[in-house]
Amino acid sequence: MNLQEEILKSVELLRKGKVLLTPTDTIWGISCDATNAKAVQRIFKIKGREESKSMIILLDTVEKLEKYLKNVPPLAYDLLANSRSPLTIVYSGAKNLAKNVIAKDGTIAIRIVSGEYCAEVLRLLDRPLVSTSANLAGQPTATLFEDINPAIIHQVDYVVEAFRDRVRSIKPSTIIKLDENGLFKVLRP
Repeated sequence: MNLQEEILKSVELLRKGKVLLTPTDTIWGISCDATNAKAVQRIFKIKGREESKSMIILLDTVEKLEKYLKNVPPLAYDLLANSRSPLTIVYSGAKNLAKNVIAKDGTIAIRIVSGEYCAEVLRLLDRPLVSTSANLAGQPTATLFEDINPAIIHQVDYVVEAFRDRVRSIKPSTIIKLDENGLFKVLRP
């Protein structure tokens, strides 16, 4: 299956509420439509993760931030434009997402993706994706496909074929929390 076929199949499955194991611009992730509460619930179950812990969502363009946030601090645009590596920002005032993907304090972590697969899936799906590391709760993050626990592979609905042989080890994104006053704190360097 070529990359375009993978993208189309992924979009079709995501629209049906399925959970996928996907390559991202950082590490392999467990993904679903971030507006589908049942699919989000399945990810918590697959990972064995407490629902009080939040997950990252992915968007394909900066312009879509306003659709999922009540207010986008101007500093966010500067940080995203000047970041040299994948950057996840935790924002206040999440909206238009499944309630169980939003943290109890109303925040949501969002990353604008740069990878060809994810960006095109997001563009065609026209909804945000949940993306959480492809590991069981409390276990180390799998940076290569071959390191992913088989229990995860067997529980998702589909495993994307593309990029399985990617040999470079990639680290998760930097995460910062940005408040409405423009102050930020680094949560994961």
